[in-house]
Amino acid sequence: MDQVSLAPFSSADFRARFAAQPDAHAGDDYGDHRFNPGHPRLNQGKPLRNAAVLIPVVDHDGEATVLLTKRAEKLRSHSGQVAFPGGTIDPTDASPEAAALRETFEEIGLGGDRIEIVGRMPDYVAGSGYRIAPVLGIVQPGFQLTLNAEEVDAAFEVPLRFLMDPVNHKRDSRMWNDLEWFFYDMPYGDRRIWGVTAGIIRTLYERLYA
Repeated sequence: MDQVSLAPFSSADFRARFAAQPDAHAGDDYGDHRFNPGHPRLNQGKPLRNAAVLIPVVDHDGEATVLLTKRAEKLRSHSGQVAFPGGTIDPTDASPEAAALRETFEEIGLGGDRIEIVGRMPDYVAGSGYRIAPVLGIVQPGFQLTLNAEEVDAAFEVPLRFLMDPVNHKRDSRMWNDLEWFFYDMPYGDRRIWGVTAGIIRTLYERLYA
């Protein structure tokens, strides 16, 4: 089946777009530094910590969605922010893909038996000091989530069509030690998708849909 005959925001089209990318997880250097060149927040003198997140694309009959979480308000860092399921890569994790699957199950109870890993996007370097491997997964619908209340307050789905529309990619900023810090902001209803999560979504758009 040709890609042109696939529904444009279906999981099948998503898979085909990724498959058409040679070495999709290599290449361009992505991260917060692209919006903030030379910003002192990016030069803290500490080695980057390795992390992985899952970009869970849910297969809904021609109109895929992306599953996101709202981090628990009780967390000490990035509390209440919208995020992909994921976290630090542990020494016992065989790969970034394994880490993303483990963290997804720990955070929201979504098991790997419902997730088809299709590959990775280029690493995303966050101003918070992490090098994040975004792992792409197709999720079969009909799952029941079990949220870890220590880490996640909510989980929700956003249409892939919405996230891949550059009209919804706003540029915003906030002050950091009296210096302006720029990022993408993608409000969806009463949810605010911004910062690193929005930056990774923007990377996905630039690599597969631009």
